[in-house]
Amino acid sequence: MTSAPPPDPTVLSGAALTRAVVNKEVEKAERAAWPTFILAILAGMFIGLGGMFYTLIEAGGIDFAFKQALGGLGFCVGLVLVLVAGAELLTGNVLLVLAAVRRRVTWAQVARNWALVLTGNLVGGVLLALLVVASGHPNLDGGGVAQQAVTIAAGKVAKTPAQLLFSGALCNMLVCLAVWMAFAGKTLADKILAVLLPVTAFVAAGFEHSVADMYLLPLGLLLQGSVPAVPGSSLDAAHVAVTLVLVTAGNIVGGAVFVALAYHFAYPDEPARA
Repeated sequence: MTSAPPPDPTVLSGAALTRAVVNKEVEKAERAAWPTFILAILAGMFIGLGGMFYTLIEAGGIDFAFKQALGGLGFCVGLVLVLVAGAELLTGNVLLVLAAVRRRVTWAQVARNWALVLTGNLVGGVLLALLVVASGHPNLDGGGVAQQAVTIAAGKVAKTPAQLLFSGALCNMLVCLAVWMAFAGKTLADKILAVLLPVTAFVAAGFEHSVADMYLLPLGLLLQGSVPAVPGSSLDAAHVAVTLVLVTAGNIVGGAVFVALAYHFAYPDEPARA
């Protein structure tokens, strides 16, 4: 009489987790263009909703450290929506590098996916910014939410190129680790808990997330004429564009080098496709 096979572990091992991430990234790379684009628009809106919650919390008159941590926790709603409801997020899709270096997908597939997802995320972020302004949400707290939105955007474009690159890299190291750990568990609670601490950490630390900025920066542009000017602000379309490019580059480096490639070399047991 044969014995029953042992039950699947609740949490995947490092090597098994690496294989699970690779398989998921292959699925993303092979998805048709139109569904990918629609899911990317949704991801831009989902992350923007996290940004909306973050801005609301930041507008409150509470202690700085507590406000940063609470704002980071509020921002988590965006990545939870992406991972649980399902959507295509550029910062998470940096993990396609892992599937590419293992020759499970081609670099052309990676470029195609990133181009579609980046465009869709930007459309979703801008669309949500327009909807939020039209809803009157920024008028909360006597216009304090609108003022905070402009202050946040102005602070982002005021950073130096080096700050944008390095804060983008650190941000996506944490975001990709959150996505990575979400694959480890098998329940909805596992996935949500895996996201909370890394995402809260990057937001509280003031690191830069390109897709969040695709909502927060357009929102600041839309609202800056309705609130008192931020002293020394250089918030305009040109600075917004440069900020997004630099943060996106930093996000790609952080996720690709410190997560995708790091785990590729740590667990080099995934067979390559001939």
